[in-house]
Amino acid sequence: MTTARLPLFPLNTVLFPGLVLPLNVFEERYRAMMRELLKTDESEPRRFAVVAIRDGREVAPTAPGMPDQTSRPEKGPAAGFGPDPIQAFHHVGCIADAATIRERADGSFEVLATGTTRVALRSVDAGGPFLTAEVEEIPEEPGEGAGTLAEGVLRAFRNYQKRLAGARERSLSTASELPDEPSVVSYLVAAAAVLDTPSKQRLLQAPDTATRLREELKLLRSETAVIRHLPSLPATDLTRSPMSPN
Repeated sequence: MTTARLPLFPLNTVLFPGLVLPLNVFEERYRAMMRELLKTDESEPRRFAVVAIRDGREVAPTAPGMPDQTSRPEKGPAAGFGPDPIQAFHHVGCIADAATIRERADGSFEVLATGTTRVALRSVDAGGPFLTAEVEEIPEEPGEGAGTLAEGVLRAFRNYQKRLAGARERSLSTASELPDEPSVVSYLVAAAAVLDTPSKQRLLQAPDTATRLREELKLLRSETAVIRHLPSLPATDLTRSPMSPN
């Protein structure tokens, strides 16, 4: 297994391989992280690990979207995560590669990263200006029947999209826009489906692609059945979310 020590960015969301992650970085510990990543030559990947914060834990102010200007966060790399930070995080996350890191005049950063590889969290170090973690890459195993399951998941996903979008055909992906590689399908659907963080986390840490697809098929059918019985649901265009299967 490949292990590495990387900067650690906890978020109140789950990052999947292939998902594009925009970040507005305002908090000092994460500014320090970005300054360190900028020391890496542009020809090399600027990698950091992203893990989801467990339910019930304080969420750090730095997260996708605008910061809360009225908040007064604790200071230090582990602020808000308790005396043993690793207990505040889910133990399966994803490596992110920061394609763009732009520093603003006020010292904050605009970052655009993409998830690449799943990792298991082995340890967390709060001894520096930002959290770092020892992580171990998790290989993506196909599992039995992944190809057939992927076809079924894509059909269920199209039906799910149609229900969410109120049958507005223009909001649906065309066949040419959807991938056919099972692992890519599994991550695209996991990222695009409107699910809570624990559900997304379970999909991320599935032992293989087939298991993830099988669980998605159940979730999509269940969610579609619920939506079918709702009298009115705000239209949601999932195909325009910041997702890239590449």
